[in-house]
Amino acid sequence: MLSPQDLAAVWLTVKLAALTTALLLLLGTPVAWWLARTRSRLKGLVGSVVTLPLVLPPAVLGFYLLVLMGPNGPVGRLTQALGLGLLPFTFAGLVVASCLYSTPFVVQPLQQAFAAIGRAPLEAAATLRASPLDAFFTVALPLARPGFVTAAVLGFAHTVGEFGVVLMIGGNIPGKTQVLSMAIYNHVEAMEYANAHWLAGGMLAFSFAVLLVLNSRGWNRSP
Repeated sequence: MLSPQDLAAVWLTVKLAALTTALLLLLGTPVAWWLARTRSRLKGLVGSVVTLPLVLPPAVLGFYLLVLMGPNGPVGRLTQALGLGLLPFTFAGLVVASCLYSTPFVVQPLQQAFAAIGRAPLEAAATLRASPLDAFFTVALPLARPGFVTAAVLGFAHTVGEFGVVLMIGGNIPGKTQVLSMAIYNHVEAMEYANAHWLAGGMLAFSFAVLLVLNSRGWNRSP
């Protein structure tokens, strides 16, 4: 059965994944909209930065985040000057790292959904004197709804399964930064395989459910 420490890790993971997904949907939507519609020469550069976590080893991303957010890094100096302290080995640091690491899993489905809409619906809205902002909220967002569902599910699931980044930034502090993947690792190291089976089996079932939902919805089809 799950111990109180395991339950705390599960709750922390769910809270981290939910907050990360919400922030990425909020911040990633304008980025995805811009990438889907712009003809700027910067599109390739911005798209590469957004996609970078897909190919960058988690430990590398975690290391550079640790340097940036450490006491001698520019971000660390800024947070200390603002009276926020240092982000590494805190839940806030986990959120920042998770948002960066899961960015492509949210932005790319949104970008594809926006691109699939085309220009015709927005041009039709413009002929009805809808402002660009009105057209975005009343036309683009409803048409891109399947993309938002896919982005939310993938972003949440990817955050739940993080290991390397959270290890580098959060460490393994029970009740504070110890997430589900770290709890499984601890049980395996201690040869507590029964406890590891409970947690790993739950993650396996969750991952299968995510794929089942996405495939049943045809997540790779145009909205």
